[in-house]
Amino acid sequence: MCKISGGTFALYSLICRYAKVGLIPNQQVEDADVSNYQLQLPNNRQKRASKLKSALEKSHFMKLFLLFATMLGTSMVIGDGVLTPCISVLSAVGGIKQAATNINNGKFLFMYVVVLISVAILVCLFMAQRFGTDKVGYTFAPIICIWFAFIAAIGLYNFIKYDPSIIKAVNPKYIVDYFIRNKKDAWISLGGVVLAITGTEALFADVGHFTVRSVQISMCSVTYPALILAYVGQASFLRKHNDLVSDTFYKSIPGIAVVFVMTLTSAFLVLIMIMIWKTHILLIISYVLIIGSVEVVYLSSVLYKFDQGGYLPLAFAAVLMFIMYVWNNVYRRKYYYELDHKISAEKVKEIACNTSLCRLPGLAMFYSELVQGVPPIFKHYVANVPALHSLLIFVSIKSLPISKVPTEERFLFRHVHPKELNVFRCVVRYGYTDVRNEEEPFEKLLVERLKQFIVDEFWKSQNGDDQEEEEKVQEEIEKEIESVEKASQDGVVHLIGENEIVACKGANIGKRILIDYAYNFLKKNLRQSEKLFDIPHKRMVKVGMTYEL
Repeated sequence: MCKISGGTFALYSLICRYAKVGLIPNQQVEDADVSNYQLQLPNNRQKRASKLKSALEKSHFMKLFLLFATMLGTSMVIGDGVLTPCISVLSAVGGIKQAATNINNGKFLFMYVVVLISVAILVCLFMAQRFGTDKVGYTFAPIICIWFAFIAAIGLYNFIKYDPSIIKAVNPKYIVDYFIRNKKDAWISLGGVVLAITGTEALFADVGHFTVRSVQISMCSVTYPALILAYVGQASFLRKHNDLVSDTFYKSIPGIAVVFVMTLTSAFLVLIMIMIWKTHILLIISYVLIIGSVEVVYLSSVLYKFDQGGYLPLAFAAVLMFIMYVWNNVYRRKYYYELDHKISAEKVKEIACNTSLCRLPGLAMFYSELVQGVPPIFKHYVANVPALHSLLIFVSIKSLPISKVPTEERFLFRHVHPKELNVFRCVVRYGYTDVRNEEEPFEKLLVERLKQFIVDEFWKSQNGDDQEEEEKVQEEIEKEIESVEKASQDGVVHLIGENEIVACKGANIGKRILIDYAYNFLKKNLRQSEKLFDIPHKRMVKVGMTYEL
């Protein structure tokens, strides 16, 4: 969940933490035990919140609608983000033309040299993103601070030099007079005003990267004052030089996608106010009437400019929506296929106790997307490779709708069957800002957490304070820990399911295009899990199986 997802995705994640509105049934009761997962909720107005929560959880349509709205908002922000960096950098570099006014053929310089410089800057910026948002942030933070300081100082200078009386513009009466005087033209001009407030919607997503307090301090003490001074200074300057107004930016990208996402975010916020924050109904109605009406007016204004370039970010959003829909739809089909064909614990016991199977020394990690049950690919593997390692762990990687999961709470272990089989289920939980610890290998951390789980499980089963019984339990713990360490020392093998997804026989042409072509094309360009966790290729075995959906 990167920052570009904006507030829509952040608010959807918050709703998913409180209500089971996800379309994939991988919610676990233990997820709520994660410290960062807890929500501090008021106790009053519980009935209304519970009723809304129950309605959302029971309605499949509402679950689909929330997911669709989230993907739509995310696609629109990304679609707008495709154009915004280009326009911003081009506008900034365009200042070269002012220095080139005395040079012959200055127009040629602007159209070619400025564009080439802008392209070079954008390439460098996007190349740097692969190092992570934290490193990019540390690098650009001083530059951004200097930039804010300069625009604030320039704005203050213009304000003092040209027309300090512009401060009267903060009086709301002038807004009313402006609309009375200009009517339709005033309404159309709101599309240009939107550009002054774009970016505020992303504050919801910033909370995923920073604390609430840090966002409040940075906005109130740096960003907001600097922008106010800059805009006031520009207004003062234009009072004396109204012939220098340039509307190139406004004409090139009227900010439709952004305003639509803001409106969508406000709708999500109303759900959260009712269901999670349990806000008083009068405050909710006031919010809808005041904020909602303002956003609808802005949205109608920018829609007026649809045929003058506003369709471009929407076209990008449509393509991204199609990609998201394809991936989400087929992924859910695949997950439900594995869920319907999962292997029962009794079948696992039967396989593990089969004397015809060769038992190999070592530890095998079998990666699966199921958080409950054993995937069908395990049975396929045993049927073709009649051998099992002495210790087997089914590992599932799960993303929680929170920013970070503490390391000590990241691994959730369970016994697949009685302890003597040495078969475990492990769910590895990550937040959307968690990064892999390069200093400590994943398999080493998992083994350490497994040993801690074994210790805890033995002591939980201990009854009474009998000294002799405690010594016996301690011996059993040491024996079990020793077997885990021995299996780890004998070698760790990573078994990764390589599923081939195809449409079932008799599927219609739409389903075949969706699965056989669109989804498989996206999958080929997906970053593989072994790269994500730096699994050594020498100790990795891929197990292939075809799923007919």
